[in-house]
Amino acid sequence: MDKRYEVYCLADRHFYETPDRLSSKGAAGATEFPVAGRTVPQGWRSGRVGDWLSLVPVDGEGAALPSPQQGWKIHVSATLENADRVASIVWDYCVPRRIPFKFVPGKHLLHLRNSKYAGRDHSGKAVTVYPADEAQLREILDDLGDRLEGTEGPYILTDLRWRQGPLYVRYGAFTRRMCDNGKGTMVPAIENADGQLVPDPRDPAFKVPSWVTLPAFLEPALAARNTTTVTDLPYRIEKALHFSNGGGVYAGTDTRDGRKVVLKEGRPHAGLASDGADAVTRLEREKAALEKLSGLGVAPEVRDWFLLDGHRFLVMDFLEGSTLNSFFAHRHPLCTSEPDPAAIAEYTTWALRMHRAVEDAVTAVHERGVVFNDLHLFNIMVAPDEQSVSLLDFEAATAVGDAGRQVVAHPGFLAPPDRTGTDVDRYALACLRLALFLPITSLLSIDRGKAAHFAQVIAAEFPDVPAEFLAEAVAEIEHGPRGRTGDHERAPVRAAGDTEAPVGGVLKGDRTGAIRHSAGATAPLVDPADWPYSRDSMVKAILASATPERDDRLFPGDIAQFSDGGGLGLAHGAAGVLYALAESGAERYEEGERWLLEHTEPAPRGTPLGLFDGLAGVAHVLDRLGHRTRALDLTDLVLQEKWERLPSDLHGGLAGLGLALDSLAHSTGEEELARHALRAAEVLGERLTADSAGQDGKRRRAGLLRGATGPALLFLRLYERNGDTALLDLAARALRTDLGQCVAQERDGSLAVNEGWRTMPYLGDGSVGIGMVLDDYLAHRDDAAFEAARPGILAAARSRFCVQPGLFQGRAGLLAHVNRTTTPGITPEDVAEQIGALGWFAMSYAGQLAFPGHQMLRLSMDLNTGTAGCLLALAGALGDDGAHVPFLPPPRRPQSRSRLTAGS
Repeated sequence: MDKRYEVYCLADRHFYETPDRLSSKGAAGATEFPVAGRTVPQGWRSGRVGDWLSLVPVDGEGAALPSPQQGWKIHVSATLENADRVASIVWDYCVPRRIPFKFVPGKHLLHLRNSKYAGRDHSGKAVTVYPADEAQLREILDDLGDRLEGTEGPYILTDLRWRQGPLYVRYGAFTRRMCDNGKGTMVPAIENADGQLVPDPRDPAFKVPSWVTLPAFLEPALAARNTTTVTDLPYRIEKALHFSNGGGVYAGTDTRDGRKVVLKEGRPHAGLASDGADAVTRLEREKAALEKLSGLGVAPEVRDWFLLDGHRFLVMDFLEGSTLNSFFAHRHPLCTSEPDPAAIAEYTTWALRMHRAVEDAVTAVHERGVVFNDLHLFNIMVAPDEQSVSLLDFEAATAVGDAGRQVVAHPGFLAPPDRTGTDVDRYALACLRLALFLPITSLLSIDRGKAAHFAQVIAAEFPDVPAEFLAEAVAEIEHGPRGRTGDHERAPVRAAGDTEAPVGGVLKGDRTGAIRHSAGATAPLVDPADWPYSRDSMVKAILASATPERDDRLFPGDIAQFSDGGGLGLAHGAAGVLYALAESGAERYEEGERWLLEHTEPAPRGTPLGLFDGLAGVAHVLDRLGHRTRALDLTDLVLQEKWERLPSDLHGGLAGLGLALDSLAHSTGEEELARHALRAAEVLGERLTADSAGQDGKRRRAGLLRGATGPALLFLRLYERNGDTALLDLAARALRTDLGQCVAQERDGSLAVNEGWRTMPYLGDGSVGIGMVLDDYLAHRDDAAFEAARPGILAAARSRFCVQPGLFQGRAGLLAHVNRTTTPGITPEDVAEQIGALGWFAMSYAGQLAFPGHQMLRLSMDLNTGTAGCLLALAGALGDDGAHVPFLPPPRRPQSRSRLTAGS
């Protein structure tokens, strides 16, 4: 679970949204600090940027006064209780002295910055002050240090602390400048000693850039920071198991007796839960709960409790075994192309036994007067003999009889607001019944009505699961104890076009994917296989979600759309959705096209240049839609940059840019663009040769979007354009590079990309994307090794289980390959199976068919992760318009194949 996504779920119940929109929606607790309501002083300008309110001194004409672009800046830490006073003190100090500053203007925004899974690089930063030089830096530190003495706040991990107060310093950017981080991503930048922009490091550790000298008056602060060590502890810390904003969890050994232990850290004022409790408070709760459970055998024993440099530590016994979530990769029987009935039966027996063991453990905990409050797959430790379980992480635990609600929970097990006390654990146990067989219960955070659909899928896939086992789970999830309904009862679906229409609807599916409506469902879902009705329904959902009045994005999608260019581009922005609409045969959405044209005139500063992340992709789509002049204008902007320095990949690098340039050259007749495309291929060829010669043994990313397969696709398309067999040779070399990163799975021989800690079958970063380009290569030239790889890749694409629906990292991409491939043995039933399984993820928005995005905590409409990508894949499989992923049209074998391969 990527914890970044949780804060984007707070401002909107349907879609990922920036948390600073909480206040604009009038959410409870979203009021701003009184200091944020002050009148802006004469000679100053204020403005909101994300979750900051900035104040900048200006001249008589309203222009900002000259200031450094980078240097030593001051961060002021604050708690929720003292933040308004802290910001007021800084305001009263800085305004008379004409020192620019900014602060977090609302309690809810500061809470998010300091929450448990907030970024550790942002934690604690309530105010930022920008000194003009080192002399003023020292002056401000002394003055504000005196004014704020004794003020508490979270420790800022990225900075150097000044004395023992809330002031911290680091060297970094003052103004917004961006550079490529070497991986195709634009990141905040600072200028090095040679005048070049380099990434501004924001790791949770204090670092001084190599060309910068630490001011002498900060040296004592650095020395004080380095005095804290763990050498005097009776524990040898051996590795970090986990980090959150609340602190770390470490495995170690008690040097006194050799016992293996776990040390859990709590940072004061950081890692806030929804009730405002910080990590130390939650650690105290955990200690109290574990002491109540001592000797029970279902939780770790407490061994120590100590303070180190203001941080609280709880020491517990180390429990041998594996967490329950870790069993799915190697045990779940649907993680294969042809599930074995015997394996399904064996797994069913095991899963039912595991649930009984967890249920027994929870019952024992309740009998000791404790409510766990955070039961999920990652907090259940299965003993090595797989006969018993223990429960981990009791920081949210409460006493039986406490009427409080959950304050920390996994989204897939989060109880509705009407559940309190032991009912919270019973709800989680019900979710566990489903998650053991179909681990996609995160969708219940969008619509708990999906429980009935999950039960139907499980019954079809696991016929030995008792009907009452599933029925009880659905009853508990949808209605709670004694049939009670709460605020989770689904409201009537409003008219399409109402962007505040609730998510609702239930569907049921059988083994072939046919969907039937549940009794009492308010918004029966559409069967994805019911084409073109399903197409029209997805289009209506997409258009109902559109927000042309906004500047940051037109269609809701992944959280990546809130970074530079994300709301415009092919992967997560308007261009990708408009592309899918056009490819699927939908009517043109002219208002959306106007939005994209308006928001690229001019192109926003900092927008990346690439195909899927930036301007090249926008230009490609605008050309596809007939807006050729703007497409050429954007391409000119790209070519004015140092585009040859882009990384090699398809997503944001030279491979994608080369394809876009070649396509635009072909549609416009601009020969110069064709020459640039060939130049991109030439640079990629040089890099490929250099990489092959280096052979440094490092694992590189593989796959269509970020591996060598992207350059292979460019080489292949250019070969098809001009017949130069040297390009075909380069394509073969690039494909072999990525195939070398693939491994065969023991279960079924399926081929997947080995990333070192996981294997990936997907279209974007896995073997399926490699397979699509392999298919196209083999249309031109025979290759025994490539032919041998195709069945394994097809097996990966035919996997019965997939954790997400998206195009590039989910089921829709597998469907795209199964439908498109020319691998022998593919059947129409394989395509139907994938379409049916895509229906497992079907949701409803405005009464229409929609799909969840990455992490499945909210719906998405974008091409990469959401409904637009599913629409494109279904259109390719069921439509007759030749819909396809960009630059991967339906394969066609050239008429004169022998001529093209002559001499190869």
